[in-house]
Amino acid sequence: MRLLAGFLTVLALLLHCLASPAMADFKKGMAAYEAGDYATALKAWRPVAEQGNTDAQYGLGLIYDSGKGVPQDNTEAARWYRKAAEQGLASAQSNLGVLYARGEGVKQDYAEAAQWYRRAAEQEYAMAQFNLGVLYEKGQGVKQDYAEAVHWYRRAAEQGDTDAQSNLGLLYATGQGVPQSYAKAVRWYRMAAEQGDPEAQNNLGLLYANAQGAVKDVVQAHLWLSLAAARGDKSAAKERDLLAKKMTADQLAQAQKLARGWKPKK
Repeated sequence: MRLLAGFLTVLALLLHCLASPAMADFKKGMAAYEAGDYATALKAWRPVAEQGNTDAQYGLGLIYDSGKGVPQDNTEAARWYRKAAEQGLASAQSNLGVLYARGEGVKQDYAEAAQWYRRAAEQEYAMAQFNLGVLYEKGQGVKQDYAEAVHWYRRAAEQGDTDAQSNLGLLYATGQGVPQSYAKAVRWYRMAAEQGDPEAQNNLGLLYANAQGAVKDVVQAHLWLSLAAARGDKSAAKERDLLAKKMTADQLAQAQKLARGWKPKK
C-alpha cells in the first residue's frame, strides 16, 4: 500500500486578476523560479503575496517548504500555504494537509490534515483525494472506513493518479471496502503499471503468475516482474527469477524482448 503523497512541487499558477504593476512582479518571479533563481522569485512574489494573491502565496510556501533560495522553514511554508488555502486554492490546501499529517511546521494533527485534504479533494484535486483515502484506510484523523477509502482512491484513480490506482487494486485484491475481485484488481494495477509504477507492476505480475483475475500467462508475469525489478523492487526480482526457472526458452526470450521494448504510457 502506498502511503501519503508528498507536496506538489510544480507551480500551477492561475494569474488571478492582478493590477498591472503586480502582474509584472508576479511574472518576474515566475520567470526567476523557472530559471532556478529562487531568491529573486521570493523577492518578487512577496509583495504580491502580501496583497492577497493566492498563487504568489502558494509559490512562497513552496520555496520555504523546499528550502530553495532560503533556509528551509516549514513554519513559514505553513503560514503561506494557509493564506492561500483559506482563500480556496486546492494545491495549498493539499500541501497544508501534508504538513499537518507529518507534523512539519505545525503540530501533527491528522484530523486537521483530513479537513484540508477534504477541501481540496472536493475540488477534484487528485493528490488530496489520494491522501484522504489513505487516512480513511488507516483510520488516522477519521474513523477507519475502507468503503470511504475506496471512494476517494477511485476519484483520484480516475484522474490517472498511479498511487490511487495501485491502492485501489490492492483493496479489490483483498476485498476491503469492496467485494473481492481479482479481475478488478488486475484492471487498476494495469493502469498504474502501464505508467511505470513498480508496486503495481509487481502485483500485476503476481496475478498473472497465479492466474488470479486473468488467464495464467507466464510471459506477462515475467514482463511485469522484470519491469518492477528494474525499478528496484527486490521482491519482484526474486519472484521473476523463480518464475524463469519454470519457463521455456522461447517464453523467456519473448518476455525479455517485451521488457526491452516497453515504454510507460503518459
